[in-house]
Amino acid sequence: MAARPRKEIDLTTYEGRFAARLKSLREKAKLTAQETAARMGITEKTVFHWEAGRSSPHVSEFPKIAKTYNLKKIKDLFPNE
Repeated sequence: MAARPRKEIDLTTYEGRFAARLKSLREKAKLTAQETAARMGITEKTVFHWEAGRSSPHVSEFPKIAKTYNLKKIKDLFPNE
């Protein structure tokens, strides 16, 4: 089965900016998607979906994400715009 071409994230939408922010935070923390998934108890596919803007984490996941990326406040997860 051939891989699907990657769709660019639409940074004009909040969802797109949020997806890009999650990927940026992961990269800044020097974690792979696999490491992130293992720390959070989710699948690597879920991490990729969040970062591609195909889905968004449930609000109950925000504290876990913030902890994984060593953020002091949950609000630091969100794009500034």
